Amino acid sequence: MSGHSEASCTPYGVEADHTLTVTETALAFLEDARRQPLDWLTAAHHPIGSGEAVIPDALMYYRRGNQDSDNGAMLRAFVEVDRAPWAPERLAAKLPAYARLHRYVPTIPGHRRPTIGQEPAPEEWRRHYPLFPRLLFVLDGTGLTGVETRITALHTAAGKLAPSRFLHDVPVLAAPLADLLQHGLSTPIRRPAHDPDQRVDWKSPSGP
Repeated sequence: MSGHSEASCTPYGVEADHTLTVTETALAFLEDARRQPLDWLTAAHHPIGSGEAVIPDALMYYRRGNQDSDNGAMLRAFVEVDRAPWAPERLAAKLPAYARLHRYVPTIPGHRRPTIGQEPAPEEWRRHYPLFPRLLFVLDGTGLTGVETRITALHTAAGKLAPSRFLHDVPVLAAPLADLLQHGLSTPIRRPAHDPDQRVDWKSPSGP
């Protein structure tokens, strides 16, 4: 879509445009995964304590091709789509929220904290995933300057988290939807939040 109608400036219009972009992103991944299994779930709820939660736009399961070095391993990714209806800082605020999810251990009523020598309780996400899913930001609804502004905001947020086990363990990548559609998802066009001058394949490991 190019341009915006007056209706797209209303809350309903913004939500409809956002949903459409999430669908376009899913279709792009499906096209790229023609020969590999892929599953795409929306609105997966992940608590992070204090009554708050992380709810990605999509949770993707993608199996690598047999030609890859890990012989068809399953990849998981949280997908966040940003159509630029709000300030870049609102997008960047999602990064510390995911860092909270990465370290969040739920408190069980009646259970004491582990003492010295006891195995600590596992993080909540480990109940659902063998590895924490990588984090993919898809940027749309803005020009080149807006894309750079948003990637800079993500880079600043990553700098505030460093040093961080989250950033070490989890690839955090961003790219415009237009580039993904033009060049394909398996080309090295994703930009790591910790080093946006790089260009990497979203399936590659990425960390400081």
